[in-house]
Amino acid sequence: MLTDGPTYEALLYDVEAAVARITINRPEKRNSLSWTVMTELRAALAAAKADPDVRVVVLTGAGDRAFCAGADLSGMAGDGGYAAVHDARGELARLFRDMWELGKPIVARVRGYALAGGFGLACACDLIVCSDDARFGTPEIDVGLWPHMITVPLTRSMPPKRALELMMTGRRVDAAEAERIGFVHRVVPAGSLDAAVDELTSVLAAKSPAVMKLGRDSFYGVWDQAAEDALRLLHPLLSVTASTEDAAEGISAFVEKRAPVWKGR
Repeated sequence: MLTDGPTYEALLYDVEAAVARITINRPEKRNSLSWTVMTELRAALAAAKADPDVRVVVLTGAGDRAFCAGADLSGMAGDGGYAAVHDARGELARLFRDMWELGKPIVARVRGYALAGGFGLACACDLIVCSDDARFGTPEIDVGLWPHMITVPLTRSMPPKRALELMMTGRRVDAAEAERIGFVHRVVPAGSLDAAVDELTSVLAAKSPAVMKLGRDSFYGVWDQAAEDALRLLHPLLSVTASTEDAAEGISAFVEKRAPVWKGR
């Protein structure tokens, strides 16, 4: 069943079959990132996080030209002074943190261009499914800028020196190369994009939401840690996970050769 969610100025938000779909709704601007878009994305993610009926989030852009073409350079100059604009630029970093701390899987559905901040936004998602006409790149260098804020999601999604090469050259990467580099998880014809995303989200939504949250949180929690430090954190988390009702249900269902019925706790 499709349910309406909060109303936004620059986004569309709906929930169906345990999946919240967040759409940047600025096709005339190639779904570029304005201050409003970033703030509303954070609000939409908060709504999805708080909704117990949501198990998976899909992030996409309206139309067929772009997932997100980066910052709206014409509308982000700001008139609040240097300090205010500097703080506002941190909204993208805050958005990335919200994504990694969501506790629920996020799938990027990419059609067309994913450039600059839009490239980083896609890479900040857990998985990327894209159409074969998708194009990725970091063109900031060509206008005398550097993609500072997306360095972390890019270097977490591909070999760091590959990310550096893309940032230094500004060249575009097609879908086939994106899959080969490893930051895209599946490439499909444009006409099959929605079906591929639905297939993936249905798989993710069928898992235990409690274990998904614990596991996903642990993944991001140990990402930058040394192995020994990571193991110290993961060891007690194994005991926490094993003590959940869903773990007991999963084991019982396996023994009884039936589908598990998750309670999310």
